[in-house]
Amino acid sequence: MAIGKQSTSKTAKKEVIEDPGRGARVSGKWWKKEKKVFRIRSLGVHSSWKDREEQKLKDGQFKAKLKELKEEKEGERKAKIDRIKERREKQEEKERYERLATKMHRKKLERLKRREKRNKMLSER
Repeated sequence: MAIGKQSTSKTAKKEVIEDPGRGARVSGKWWKKEKKVFRIRSLGVHSSWKDREEQKLKDGQFKAKLKELKEEKEGERKAKIDRIKERREKQEEKERYERLATKMHRKKLERLKRREKRNKMLSER
């Protein structure tokens, strides 16, 4: 009877073969599912050279436009900073002359202004 049980268990083990041309599994693990090679076959992943060139061109144009906008924004910011600095300098100079006017005579102050203006023009060259 022991021999009969062994023969029935062997017959119960049927090998599941999906592709008859592949034959039986080498490992003998007939219950394991056959794994396929991982290859991406979708069209979206593999793009043609022409498509990639077009995309590269679009990206380049986008980056150039973005860079241009950033430079414009930075230029506006620097211009604003320069205007603020210039305004503050003028105001400080005006306040300084007002303080000097309380101490000096009006004509002497005018001569000082002219001299400072001349020196400023020479230094800016």
